[in-house]
Amino acid sequence: MNTVAQMLAAVPLPALLIRRDERIEAANTGAEDLLGADLAGRHFITALRQPALLDAIEACLRKGEPREATYLTNDGEQDTSFEVTARPVPLEQGRIAALVCFRDVTHLAQAGQMRRDFVANVSHELRTPLTALIGFIETLKGPALNDDTARMRFLDIMERESLRMNRLVGDLLSLSRVEAEERVRPTDRVDPSELIRSTLNGLQPLADEAGVRLSSQLPEGLFDINGDPDQLRQVLTNLIENGIKYSGQGADVTVTLSAPDYEPRLRMQGIHIDVRDSGPGIDPLHIPRLTERFYRVDTHRSREKGGTGLGLAIVKHIISRHRGRLAIFSKPGMGSRFRVTLPAE
Repeated sequence: MNTVAQMLAAVPLPALLIRRDERIEAANTGAEDLLGADLAGRHFITALRQPALLDAIEACLRKGEPREATYLTNDGEQDTSFEVTARPVPLEQGRIAALVCFRDVTHLAQAGQMRRDFVANVSHELRTPLTALIGFIETLKGPALNDDTARMRFLDIMERESLRMNRLVGDLLSLSRVEAEERVRPTDRVDPSELIRSTLNGLQPLADEAGVRLSSQLPEGLFDINGDPDQLRQVLTNLIENGIKYSGQGADVTVTLSAPDYEPRLRMQGIHIDVRDSGPGIDPLHIPRLTERFYRVDTHRSREKGGTGLGLAIVKHIISRHRGRLAIFSKPGMGSRFRVTLPAE
C-alpha cells in the first residue's frame, strides 16, 4: 500500500483522492463501500454522476479552492444524504489533487423533516378548531345575535373546540417535558400494584359513562420498582383511557401486572403491565406507526373522542426514559393488548 492509500485508509470518512487529470488516485474502504470497488484509476465522473458534486470537484481541481456539495443516494432501505467536501491537496512535484470526503448527514435531514412535519401537524390541528371558533363568533355577532337557541348551540360547540385546543396544548407541553427528561433516569421507588389500583379508581367514572368494565389482575406480595410515579400514572391513564374510549359499550378493559422475573429483552429482572381490551382491534398495518406523533387509525373517530394523536407518543417517551419497552399486539375483531415492560432492579 503506497503512502497516499495509507493516508486515506486512516480517514474515518469515505474518502477519495482525485488527481488533476481527473483520475481517482486512491479510495479508502468507506468510499468503496459507498461507490463500488476498484475505484483507483477510473475517471471520477464514472463513480460520481451527480452534476453539483462534479462541478464542485472540477472547481477544486481547476482553481485550487475548497468546495462543498451534497451527494444523495439510497442504501436499499432509505434515502441517504452526504455532505461532501472537496479540498485541494499538494502532491509531489507541485501537483494538485482534490481530497473528497463524504459525511453522512441522513440523521440531520430526517430530524429536519420531522420538525417540519411536526410544525405542519400542530398548525393543522390548531387551525381546525380556531376556524370553527372564528366562524361561530362572527355568526353570534351577526345573524344569531338575537337567536337564543342558536346561541346556546354555538356556545356548546365553541366550548368543545376550546377544550380540544386546551387538550392539544397540554399534550404538547407534556411531550416537551418528557423529551427533556428522557435521558435522566428516575430514582424514586414506586409500588406498581398501588399505582394500577389508584389509576383504575380514578378512571372508573369514565368507564361507567362509556359502559365499559374495568378489572385488574395483580400478583400477591409487595414489591416496588424505580420510576417516576406521575409519568407512570400518565402511561397507565393514556393506555386505559384508549381502551375505554375505543372498545365500545359492553367491552372489558383488564390491567394485568406480573411479578418480577428475568426479562430477556432488558437482560435483567423486569415486570410486565398488560392493558388488554375486548374492542374491535387494530389492523396490523397500523401497529408500527401507532406511537408516531399525530398518527391516528381513524382520524375522525379519534377527534370525536377527544384524542390529540399524541398520547402514545408520550407513552413511548416515558417508557424509554424508564429504560423499558412497549409492545402492541392486536388483530381486527380480537381486541388489543399493550404491554409495558419495565426494569424491576
